[in-house]
Amino acid sequence: MSSPLSANVDAVPSPEKLLLREIPGDYGWPLFGVLRDRSDYYYKQGADEFFRSRVEKYKSTVFRCNMPPGPFMAHNSKVVTVLDAVSFPILFDNSRVEKKDVLDGTYMPSTTFTGGYRACAYLDTDEPSHAEIKGLFLSQLAKLHNRFIPIFQSSLSELFVKLDDDMSKDGKANFNDLSDQASFDFVFRLLCDNKSPADPDTKIGSDGPTSFDKWLFFQLAPLVSLGNKFIPHFLEDLLFHTFGLPFFLVKSGYQKLYDAFYKYGSTILDEAVKRGIKRDEACHNLVFLAGFNAYGGMKILFPALIKWVGAAGEKLHRRLAEEIRTIVKEEGGVTLSGLNRMSLVKSVAYEALRIEPAVPFQYGKAREDIVINSHDSAFLIKKGEMIFGYQPFATKDPKIFANAEEFVGDRFVGEGEKLLEYVCWSNGRETDNPSKNNKQCPAKDLVVLLSRLMLVEFFLKYDTFTVDAATVLLGPLVTVTSLTTASS
Repeated sequence: MSSPLSANVDAVPSPEKLLLREIPGDYGWPLFGVLRDRSDYYYKQGADEFFRSRVEKYKSTVFRCNMPPGPFMAHNSKVVTVLDAVSFPILFDNSRVEKKDVLDGTYMPSTTFTGGYRACAYLDTDEPSHAEIKGLFLSQLAKLHNRFIPIFQSSLSELFVKLDDDMSKDGKANFNDLSDQASFDFVFRLLCDNKSPADPDTKIGSDGPTSFDKWLFFQLAPLVSLGNKFIPHFLEDLLFHTFGLPFFLVKSGYQKLYDAFYKYGSTILDEAVKRGIKRDEACHNLVFLAGFNAYGGMKILFPALIKWVGAAGEKLHRRLAEEIRTIVKEEGGVTLSGLNRMSLVKSVAYEALRIEPAVPFQYGKAREDIVINSHDSAFLIKKGEMIFGYQPFATKDPKIFANAEEFVGDRFVGEGEKLLEYVCWSNGRETDNPSKNNKQCPAKDLVVLLSRLMLVEFFLKYDTFTVDAATVLLGPLVTVTSLTTASS
């Protein structure tokens, strides 16, 4: 196996050596240019080929184009696209890039989905309420750190029971459904004082994932395509990519979630009130954190992890099982110190985040005239222009990562750890830390921990497995096709 370190990592040219180049590309005629790019993006090419073809056409990883949905729905679909590991991090520089209302791109869903409030994820770092709300969540997550492992282990135990049952009954199992239920159970228990969502008095039962799924889809529908499976392209374009879907169709499900978090998330909400945040605003933000950020991210994160590890094959599985079982035995159980010793497990978790980040898009608006650099050129972005980054290209930059399109389980072991600064799934570098003054995911370290814990619990129970995977609306659909119970 070739070294995971690219020979070019230490050879990124200094800014003063780069020539300033006009940003290539155009937006086309008003309206028609937007419709052209939208047609290419959704129906003719798909996202990856859309960007790849333009990189080849312009001989540049920085160029201009229109990003969906637009028109009508978007305020402005015109973006400067950045697709390499050098230019992409401009989106993390909050001193030069504004993040107001750009979470979902060139449009923003109605605030009716969040109780009339702009959730923290839509706030810019210059807005005072951003620091207030994000500071609240950072402090509460810090207080809950001792609960992470036991609550997630409890949620996973039920996942494995159902996985075994499905495999015994059908010879295969839909991992996504099991993962969604476990993810919701974990998030609810963590944020609601270990209260089970299955308890009758929550009035949620097993409907939590479905309610969040509908709420998420109605907000993100403008960004997805149904393909040719259900309705003609022109009808899909009209229904999903031209106008936002109405909240009232998912209102009842959202209200049940809100009521449950309002009642059982009292520890966090009481702290919010002490900090001067209105209780209902804090609760809508808590539901957003739980559903959009946490559950929504895990909905893609865990199936992607299992997909890539399953496809990597039995050799990697044996290495993971050996490392995990040896260290767990030495530690006398699954402990945080033991997890930190598992270098291969950590590397596999990072590699899954690198090759298929749960959030593929990042946006920001230039606060001032900015000169950005790619590997071979410099470009001037004018104040007020929207900058767009397609993360899967930046994290698979072949000038940074050798075998960039391949899943290399031990890529980040040893010297490979130097590459972690180029893993940026969390709206920031993996080597950075979230704070109330930046937009990096507040649960960044928790996400990595849970990915590692998923692998540990999986390979304590099983020796090897195989999967089939397909791409659906929001991430991969993973079917476990064979499963070998641990022999030792």
